[in-house]
Amino acid sequence: MHRFLHLDVFTDTPLTGNQLAVFTAPSHPFNDGIRQAIAREMAFSETVFVEPPSTPGALVRLRIFTPARELPMAGHPTVGSAFALAHEGVIAPGTTRVVFDLGVGPLPIDLEWDDHRLAFAWMTQPRPEFGPEIRERARLASALGVREDAVAPEGPPPQVVSTGVPFLFVPLATRADVDSCVVDVRAMDAACRLENLPTREVFVFTTERAADDGATVYSRMFAPALGVAEDPATGSACGPLGAYLVRHRLVSPEQAGRLVSLQGVKMQRASRIHISIGTDGDAITSVRVGGTAVLVAEATLHLPV
Repeated sequence: MHRFLHLDVFTDTPLTGNQLAVFTAPSHPFNDGIRQAIAREMAFSETVFVEPPSTPGALVRLRIFTPARELPMAGHPTVGSAFALAHEGVIAPGTTRVVFDLGVGPLPIDLEWDDHRLAFAWMTQPRPEFGPEIRERARLASALGVREDAVAPEGPPPQVVSTGVPFLFVPLATRADVDSCVVDVRAMDAACRLENLPTREVFVFTTERAADDGATVYSRMFAPALGVAEDPATGSACGPLGAYLVRHRLVSPEQAGRLVSLQGVKMQRASRIHISIGTDGDAITSVRVGGTAVLVAEATLHLPV
């Protein structure tokens, strides 16, 4: 029997946000085939297996699996694991920083507490790498199922950006355009191949504001190649999203330190991902993504291993 925690991440309201399973005991005798099979069984965007660290100074190592494959880094599993380990007492109350060992290397996690309860976690991501831009928007709009002029014709071009995991960022004109996206997987794959893109993960967003939610951007993320048709909250995409917003001057340097991406609304799993981008002139000096999480269930998996 193998115990795990089920959390909803980037929310403080159960049954919203992004679901996560965390196997917190580092002694589980799982090989990678079993880990992948468990992730398929869970059918969440990601499942985390906590292991002893391989990097000096790290608290634990996180192995992160989607239903299709392992990832070197992901946001909601990292933030959610901080809350899971605080719940288990592995992270002592009042601890302000821990280091997690991930596939991209050691990442610092800054923690904020409300008495003995973990209230917020920030993950520091690697500096952004800006990849190819797409100037031909008609094919991309067709693959997204939106009209051509929805792909923000007067705005910056769609572009690949990574802070550990690459995503194609596609700015759309309105929230209605974001909600109307229906991805044609084959057409999107063909469009990405034609542009020689290093990713098939697509993050669509708009900077159209609403008076009542305080979000900087309204977003959705599609990753069928990872076994995730749509993700309710994507922390590994929100670091590069913030960098994209800064690079293309969609936000001011003053705004860059306090951005919010509202994601998952179309899925009825609203998530709020906080983003803080440090700048020095035109240079991006730091990328942080943070949020909250709430414990939903403690469960036991019955397996013969």
